[in-house]
Amino acid sequence: MSLHQAAEWLGYLASILVVISLMMNSIVHLRWFNLAGALLMSLYGILIRATPVAVLNLFIVLVDLYYLRQIYFARDYFNILQPRPDSRYLNYFLEQYKPEIRAHIPEFQFHIPKNAMAFFVLRNTIPACLFIAVPDSGSTLNIKLDFVVPRYRDFKIGHFLFEEKQSFFPDCGFTTLNATATTRNHARYLKKMGFREKNREGEIIHFIKTLTPGPANGKNCPLSP
Repeated sequence: MSLHQAAEWLGYLASILVVISLMMNSIVHLRWFNLAGALLMSLYGILIRATPVAVLNLFIVLVDLYYLRQIYFARDYFNILQPRPDSRYLNYFLEQYKPEIRAHIPEFQFHIPKNAMAFFVLRNTIPACLFIAVPDSGSTLNIKLDFVVPRYRDFKIGHFLFEEKQSFFPDCGFTTLNATATTRNHARYLKKMGFREKNREGEIIHFIKTLTPGPANGKNCPLSP
């Protein structure tokens, strides 16, 4: 393969990566793919001696690096907000993200039982995650929905909920969390959040996470009963 042919294929690969980046829902994935595409496109510009192409894409690489640094090192503030059972915004949120929820958590039935624990996780005051779970017998909580809006899927909310804020569940009287997954991405997310696989029923994978009981024994729950 000649240098000219290699440069041409490099240009094609760079273009494909840039196109893929534009189809990403996650802003983090978008930045990484765009950075890789721009870096290869800059190299392509150098190989074909097209200085404007090389310089422009090198600038894009620097921009992507700047925003990735902002994403990974910026200080985010998280909080939990419990909506009213008859909240219009809660219903609007579910309706607005129904296609996304069905794609990632197809087992969710879009029905919130009266005894469900439902709350939003706010990221810098923006409702970025909707969490819905139903208490089982004793101190077990069955997670029905843990949905993060696309632009915030960088695992920070999961780390806040299941690691930094994991005393939240024992404070509400729950020391065992059950969850199910029917998609590879959801199963990967649960494993990353410290859940372990319990058993499988066809396409459904059951996960469990055990937490240390809190000293308050369920009396410091910030949510209304």
